[in-house]
Amino acid sequence: MSQNIRRANGLLRDLPPKGDVVLPKAGETNVLITSALPYCNNVPHLGNIIGSTLSADVFSRYNRTRNRRTLYICGTDEYGTATETQALKEGITPQELCDKYHALHRGVYDWFEIAFDHFGRTSAPKHTEISQEIYTNLSKNGKLIKQTKEQTYCEGCSKFLADRFVEGTCPNCGADDARGDQCDTCSRTLDAIELINPRCLVNKTHRIVSKESAHMYVRLDEIQPRTEEWIKGSWKAGNWSPNAVINADGHLVDARLKSGLRPSPVTRDLQWGVPVPNLEGQDNQEMRGKVLYVWFDAPIGYPSITAAYTTEWKQWWFNHANVRLYQFMGKDNVYFHTIFWPSIQLGDGRPWTMLHHLSTTEYLNYEGGKFSKSHNRGVFGPQAKETGIPVSVWRFYLLWIRPENQDAAFSWAECIAANNNILLKNFGNFINRITSFVAKNYDSIIPDGGDPEGPLSLNDEHDADFIGDVNSLLHDYIDAMEAVKLRHGLQLLMQLSSRGNGYLQAAGLNTALKTSDPKRCAQVVTRAINLIYILSVLAEPFIPGTSASILSQLNAPARSVPESFSIDILPGHHIGKPAHLFKPIDEKMAETWRTKFEGTNANKAQVGELDANATHVQSSTSKRKAAKKVAVVASTGPKSPEMLALEAKVSAQGDAVRALKAKTPKSKELDEEIATAVGELKRLKAELVEATQHN
Repeated sequence: MSQNIRRANGLLRDLPPKGDVVLPKAGETNVLITSALPYCNNVPHLGNIIGSTLSADVFSRYNRTRNRRTLYICGTDEYGTATETQALKEGITPQELCDKYHALHRGVYDWFEIAFDHFGRTSAPKHTEISQEIYTNLSKNGKLIKQTKEQTYCEGCSKFLADRFVEGTCPNCGADDARGDQCDTCSRTLDAIELINPRCLVNKTHRIVSKESAHMYVRLDEIQPRTEEWIKGSWKAGNWSPNAVINADGHLVDARLKSGLRPSPVTRDLQWGVPVPNLEGQDNQEMRGKVLYVWFDAPIGYPSITAAYTTEWKQWWFNHANVRLYQFMGKDNVYFHTIFWPSIQLGDGRPWTMLHHLSTTEYLNYEGGKFSKSHNRGVFGPQAKETGIPVSVWRFYLLWIRPENQDAAFSWAECIAANNNILLKNFGNFINRITSFVAKNYDSIIPDGGDPEGPLSLNDEHDADFIGDVNSLLHDYIDAMEAVKLRHGLQLLMQLSSRGNGYLQAAGLNTALKTSDPKRCAQVVTRAINLIYILSVLAEPFIPGTSASILSQLNAPARSVPESFSIDILPGHHIGKPAHLFKPIDEKMAETWRTKFEGTNANKAQVGELDANATHVQSSTSKRKAAKKVAVVASTGPKSPEMLALEAKVSAQGDAVRALKAKTPKSKELDEEIATAVGELKRLKAELVEATQHN
């Protein structure tokens, strides 16, 4: 390490070498992170990526910048009917299908720079072993019960058919293409035996009959009191994201909990899955040839994939006292992570590491409609790379619009504006301006500005306000990231770089200052370079590739997040070669990409409730709204600290309004409180629009 980098405790990263197995340590903060396991039967789109894997990656990287022992686990969910159905469509075996899509998913996540400690799969031997062990423990603890029910049976295939292998006439609306689990026409949930004139999707000429089949069910009704007690404790301790299980006041609102949980099936009549194990002292004849239900075994993928990573997996999963579990997912996965899987853990009887913090997202839509693989609408998997947009820009924009409390919409115009007017003119401009100035005026060597090594004084003669602002933003950044408010953390990072731009402007940094007041000029340069060093670590969770480029230009090692502004790159340090971090994107490309990814006419007609003629995805009205929204984002230069602060206030006030609206019971007092909060939100938005016009 350079002799001119401060060697203080906690300054540099102190983590196990890359490739070493990470294990928790007693007395330290140990963080276990999972993102929802993607189904191994399709390609992930941008909404899937921001909803789980990318968000979890940001938080795992943040914890590593705090020198915490952190393990990030994910993998493909490979068993179940969905896999069998897709394999049938593609004319390959389920194993071949899973091999294909596991590699595809891994390639997509690698390109997005998502740094799993291990990306595994549920078809691994360890998964079978651990799943069967949990099933056996549930039986030993009296938490399984056998029930016999009628199911659809195909005489031609000589087997029971899973819901997705059956279609027929909906008994509710009469649509002739209803599936065995749901009718897409009327959205009614169905049981396959309810279908009129059921047909086997393998061969529609086969005769379908109803036949009894025995299955094992987990007694969620018996476990429910313990589950509710756990939810109330964990929700409060871990500060969960708002979700449909428990509201902001701590009241259980999930309809299934309120009406009483019922026994839930844990076995299925399928071939592709974890075989149901024999239970000691019981007649296992009826369970032969059956597999564990995918919704039972899928969450077990978290510990089983950890077991594929290390034989010491129990140090992570049976260590609630020393490990905090953070789970990231879309809102449609909440029930299985907050009610079903925790109930299984409680019923298993062992001291599991259970959920500490739940981070969920709403839906990310695409240009006024929904992502649709069947109609090629939206950006899926490798297509992001094919656009030529750098990965740092993709990561930044997806996190900038992360749908934390309400649905968000991907927009090509906004994506380009985010690159051109936030990353390039704000963040990149500040870093390039200073590194180029040092290279040109000081032969790439940091001058001596007279600053002491270590923290800067809040009583500084010239820069007291600047130092105080940096410390305040640092504090807010840490608070936001600790609370898993990732979008707000990113906003604060941009506010900090904007404050740096403002500092250079106010100090009048130029060659004339170097001539008239060389000591002050050297001081400004030294402080700005050290702010860039701080930005390098704060940016690492969001745009790691860009962070690495900054460190290369600074010729400095990776550091940890500081508690306050300090001088760590000292006078005499030789920086690297300056380079632009971002390049402008032609605004005309928005229409090119919009056309390329808009999908087929059939899909536009399907989404046509937004556009009756299906000639454009956006109506003229929505285009005007989009243009107005872009105008707010796309200022003519770097955003001022005031603008970025206002954006953060608007976001926070929006969250406050949504939290108030979610409160129950309703009352006149609550209505008045909501009206006041909405009024404040409108005022802040108007202030932001005015600030934008004058920026």
